[in-house]
Amino acid sequence: MSKKQGKVKKPIYKRVWFWIVIVVIVIAGIGGMNPGSDSDNSSSEKSSQTTKSSSKKSSSKPKVSAEYTSALNKAKTYADAMHMSKRGIYEQLTADAGDKFPAKAAKYAVDNVDADWNKNALKSAETYSDTMHMSKQAIYDQLIADAGNKFTESQAKYAIDNIKADWNKNALKAAKSYQKDQSMSKAAIKQQLTASAGDKFTEAQAEYAIQHLDK
Repeated sequence: MSKKQGKVKKPIYKRVWFWIVIVVIVIAGIGGMNPGSDSDNSSSEKSSQTTKSSSKKSSSKPKVSAEYTSALNKAKTYADAMHMSKRGIYEQLTADAGDKFPAKAAKYAVDNVDADWNKNALKSAETYSDTMHMSKQAIYDQLIADAGNKFTESQAKYAIDNIKADWNKNALKAAKSYQKDQSMSKAAIKQQLTASAGDKFTEAQAEYAIQHLDK
C-alpha cells in the first residue's frame, strides 16, 4: 500500500460554509415574510376601522316615520311648484281644510325642506306683477299679509327690491281693465288706482295710466 493516500473529503453537510448558507437563506426568508404580514395586518385594521366608522355614521342617522316623510314631500311640492312661504306651508300642512298633518310632522317638514324663501317671495311677486298687474306697494302688502302669502318682511323686501317690473305699465293695464270691465270714469279709475284700500299706485303712476288710457 502506498504511503501517500488521498485526503478523505468531508460530506457537504459537515462543512462550515454549507451551514452558513443555510442560516442566511432562513434569515432572508423570515425577513421577507414579516413586511407582508405587517401590511396585511395594517390593511385589515384599516378595513375594520372603516367598517366601524360607516356603521357609526349609519346608526347616527335618525329614523324618520312615513308620516314625517310624507309631510316633507308635500312641503317640497308647495315650495318648488307654488313658491309658498315657510309659514304658509306649515299652515297648509296642518290645516283641517288642508293636509291635516300633525304639528310635529309639519314642523319637521318646514325645518328640513330645501327652499330659498327669498326667491320664493320674488317668484310670487313676479306672478302678481305679470298676471294681476299689481303695484309695488300692493305686492309687498300681499306678500306679508296673514290672509296672503305670509312671507317675512325681509323676504318681501328682497322680492320688491329685486323684481323687474314697469309700474307705469302695470297701472295702465289696471286702468284699462277698470274702464273695459266696469265702465268706470277716468276720475274714478285714478282714485281707485291710488287708494290705500285700492291698487296703491303712486300719483305719478296713476297719472301716467290716465294719460295713456285712450292710446
